[in-house]
Amino acid sequence: MTAERTGARLNAVLAEAGLKPLGAETAQRFDEYCSLIVRWNARLNLTSMRTEDAIIINHLSESIACAMAISSGVETLLDFGSGAGLPGIPIALCRPEVAVTLAESQGKKAAFLQEAIRVLGISVKVHAGRAETLNRVFDCVVLRAVDKMPKAVAVATRLVALGGWLALMSTDADVVRLQAAAGAEFSWNEPRRLPFGEQRVLALGRRVSSQA
Repeated sequence: MTAERTGARLNAVLAEAGLKPLGAETAQRFDEYCSLIVRWNARLNLTSMRTEDAIIINHLSESIACAMAISSGVETLLDFGSGAGLPGIPIALCRPEVAVTLAESQGKKAAFLQEAIRVLGISVKVHAGRAETLNRVFDCVVLRAVDKMPKAVAVATRLVALGGWLALMSTDADVVRLQAAAGAEFSWNEPRRLPFGEQRVLALGRRVSSQA
């Protein structure tokens, strides 16, 4: 799939999902990012999705939907357990005003993230270690497809600033359990439906009090 066709395909998928299309420059960067995932995937197993079209539908459209749903007041964001950079890199591409940090403890995946940042020319930081070792808080912490998700959510809450947001990309079946894992310090919006994924939702919770 050529760069032009990839950008057009991504915008067609976004239109089908009722989302705004990307500008030409941003679409070109998504093409470069998608191509990087496909190339590195051959030896690193970043995702079970092996084709550009599958990545566009299953990963990029969902990540872009998340980027568009995040509050305009968010200035700093942590992608907790970033993996292939999803959704953190799409958020950085769609929302360049947000300072994004990607936390990834697996060295080879962290190396991929550094290469993606270099190729895309975006100002994003990589924390090559466990997210809980970060000694700061963020306006928003987002989790998607993280191992042992309830435990990860409980850890992630400590990285959310007072008044900040916890963004959980999950399923209808799991979202209530994950919200419970976050504790009583969060007030939750009604979950938003994510495009294409079966029963996939984005739950946004605002931290309204400090932990006891």
